[in-house]
Amino acid sequence: MKPQKVVFVDATLEKSFNAIGNSDPLKKSLTKAIQNLKEDAFAGRRVKKKLIPKEIVKKYGISNLWIYNLPNAWRMLYSLTESGEIKIIAAILDWMDHKEYEKLFRF
Repeated sequence: MKPQKVVFVDATLEKSFNAIGNSDPLKKSLTKAIQNLKEDAFAGRRVKKKLIPKEIVKKYGISNLWIYNLPNAWRMLYSLTESGEIKIIAAILDWMDHKEYEKLFRF
């Protein structure tokens, strides 16, 4: 099942994405990830519910979390939602380097 769209969870995150230069490898990686999610919303790996950080649940009110691995040990976090006729929407929550990722997941 293909998502109808991929959205940023809020305008601030989208603004941060747009502020990254188009030649920046991170921007290229995020753009490719977004395209991949448009083709396959399940392209990342699902985090077991009990392992979803409580601060993520509290901040975004989500019930599922997916991690998409980016080059150079960066990670993109996203959640899947349904709207209307069970159309899947992938909502990008954040992206972070591996150090921030380890801190968030307490590795």
